[in-house]
Amino acid sequence: MPSRASPHRKANLTPDYEARLLLNPEVVLNTDYELKRDVLLAFGITKSISMNVQFFDTDSKDISAADWSIRVRKREDKSDLELTYKKRYNIASGDVDAALAVASIDGFDADDTKYEAQVEWGLTTRVLSISRDKEARSPTNGADLPNAADSRKMLIDEAPGKFDDWRQKKWGTAALNRSRPYGPVFARRWIGAWGDLKLYVEAWPIRTDSDGKMIHIVEASFK
Repeated sequence: MPSRASPHRKANLTPDYEARLLLNPEVVLNTDYELKRDVLLAFGITKSISMNVQFFDTDSKDISAADWSIRVRKREDKSDLELTYKKRYNIASGDVDAALAVASIDGFDADDTKYEAQVEWGLTTRVLSISRDKEARSPTNGADLPNAADSRKMLIDEAPGKFDDWRQKKWGTAALNRSRPYGPVFARRWIGAWGDLKLYVEAWPIRTDSDGKMIHIVEASFK
């Protein structure tokens, strides 16, 4: 990981902002777990997309413990796979600039145009995410994902240096070599509008660890 003692810190990344609000699934979803008609009308929903997502981590969650999130996503409307390597920073007391400064010391600065910064603004929490997206050719059609071994190999082959050398040389790919998929999660995204802003509503069915029951997380977001 880059030293935080450097006296020549570069300019911070400039983030965009995404507001995220959870919706009550019992209110907005019907019995088929689709958005209800009145919700579709209220948000002017004109399009929906299905997607499958695999998250990769070790059994002991070494990757997420380092505040990284690594995923493979396949959307039904795209032919390629989306590989995402995301580093998260907590925003304490609403101080976005302080979080950006820490990220800059870690090497995520304005000179690196391959990474994008975003402030994820929730009702009670704010998180700075620094992400790099890559694409890989998919061997599957529609929203189907490759098998776990193929997905893992793609993530290892495309791993960016800042992730791979995060704690020590080749730390990231070593962790990925020991990783397994969490998921896949089959999600739906609806696209509409809130005033002049493009609005996204996503529904994620998640199986709980405690009793194996399925819960549905529904989130509305706009930039």
